[in-house]
Amino acid sequence: MKINYRKLLPRDNTAMAELIRYNLKANGLDVPGTVYFDEIIWHLTDFYDEKPEQRAYFVLVDDNDKVIGGIGLAEFPDIEGCAELQKLYLADEAKGHGLGYFLIDLLEKEAEKMGYRKMYLETHTNLQTAIHVYEKAGYLEIPRPEFVMHNTMNKFYIKEL
Repeated sequence: MKINYRKLLPRDNTAMAELIRYNLKANGLDVPGTVYFDEIIWHLTDFYDEKPEQRAYFVLVDDNDKVIGGIGLAEFPDIEGCAELQKLYLADEAKGHGLGYFLIDLLEKEAEKMGYRKMYLETHTNLQTAIHVYEKAGYLEIPRPEFVMHNTMNKFYIKEL
């Protein structure tokens, strides 16, 4: 599969929100305490463009420029020098091609350029494929941090860059 990616554009907001909601619902996570109900997912560019020196979001697109995946990073103030890996989601047709690993690598390189030394992420035991990808990509499970944005999440990871 050919890999096309770019920074998130305002025209991608709805497609990315629908992709996030589809994946969460498919995994039984269309519940309070997840990003499923966050209004911000319909306006991701507003959040990531607000602090471009600390945040970024990339989308994967097919040859027709249809959004088939995405991943973001933003500052994680609870751990010094740390960014949070956020909203890694793929369309069904993009799964099984190594694109999750590609996006993680892309994001980690962007985080290093921004001066981050660590990456943090939150996930859920329902997302076994994601957990496998994160662990294979070098993320180590840690105890639940004091502050968790989405309180339904129950698995927490960190990686030194």
